[in-house]
Amino acid sequence: MKIGCITTSIIPSKTANSIQAVKVVHALRQLGHDVHLWVPEFQKSDWETIAHTYGILQQFPISWIPFHRELKQYDFSWKAVQKARQWGADIIYTWTLQSAFFASLKKIVSVMEFHDFPMGFMGPNLFRWLMASSTPKLIMCTTNALAEGIEEQYNIHFSDTTLQIAPNGTDPERYDHLPDPEDCRNQLGLTNAFTVGYTGHFYAGRGMSLLMDIAKNMPHVQFLWVGGQDEDIRPWQDKLSRLSIENVHITGFIPNSQLPLYQGAADILLMPYGKKIAGSSGGDISRVINPMKMFDYLGTGRPIIASEIPVFHEILDSETTLFCNPEIGEEWVAAIHYLKENEEIRQQMSSCALEKAKIYSWKNRASISLQKVNRLLQ
Repeated sequence: MKIGCITTSIIPSKTANSIQAVKVVHALRQLGHDVHLWVPEFQKSDWETIAHTYGILQQFPISWIPFHRELKQYDFSWKAVQKARQWGADIIYTWTLQSAFFASLKKIVSVMEFHDFPMGFMGPNLFRWLMASSTPKLIMCTTNALAEGIEEQYNIHFSDTTLQIAPNGTDPERYDHLPDPEDCRNQLGLTNAFTVGYTGHFYAGRGMSLLMDIAKNMPHVQFLWVGGQDEDIRPWQDKLSRLSIENVHITGFIPNSQLPLYQGAADILLMPYGKKIAGSSGGDISRVINPMKMFDYLGTGRPIIASEIPVFHEILDSETTLFCNPEIGEEWVAAIHYLKENEEIRQQMSSCALEKAKIYSWKNRASISLQKVNRLLQ
């Protein structure tokens, strides 16, 4: 199959939406399909940089398209769909409503990924027009909560043939033969002490204040914070310094290709999201969030401690995760102490996490999508 992939994410970049899009396209390529990715021309790059940034192996073509900034996503999306059509795409796979809508106008089957509700001034109308089109399309939602929310908001019902609940994924093969935490720490030159890890962004709703409080109350535990933009990291470094908290090591952004080793350096991994979570485009995404770190955490085979947020239970359970109130730091301290003192429990949770990670591979996700698309094409 020839699959024309279109995203408005900046490629390459450190954003989660950029990483997710490239992982999906790579999985489609791994399944043996002919893929081509079109992205806006913000900055170009060579394949070696792309592969290192995103932790991928099989090469696929990427085209950067110049566009009129004042027309925002519309000019780019129109040009990208035209180029995909000229290339001979059997389907358009996109994260951009404008692209899915233009594909439907051209009678090209589309796959439209939603990680949040239709956004922007025209987003709701574009979605209604897309759903009203007779051109076949597959709607992918990362959580059941999101699919149900869209159905409720737009008074529609997705059929089984037009909807896929498609949680994000991981690359289990990248975590195969991951060393134990002590060996990972040695390879990274980290202090060899019991380590609690966090990977991801540092902005609102990610639980950084909670992480700082936990570290302050557990001075004999090492904390490893991986990720964050420089401008987001500096205020936390200043706060840690002012409070004389010396058991936190902040790495800054780590290329995805190196992420497994850093995650593996932790004995426990944390997901301390707040009850309100800011998305990259603003708004509160706590109802529908499906963080990629959750799947990579499973891939490491390390026990997880996560905020008690309903949507997380679509993936995580008591076999892999301890759940804590994000507003009660004492619960997190107690949970860390419990796992630290119970190696057998940690091993049991590790085994369950590794088994669950196999289900949520990017390739499995892509395979299900294309099975549904094939039925639409028949």
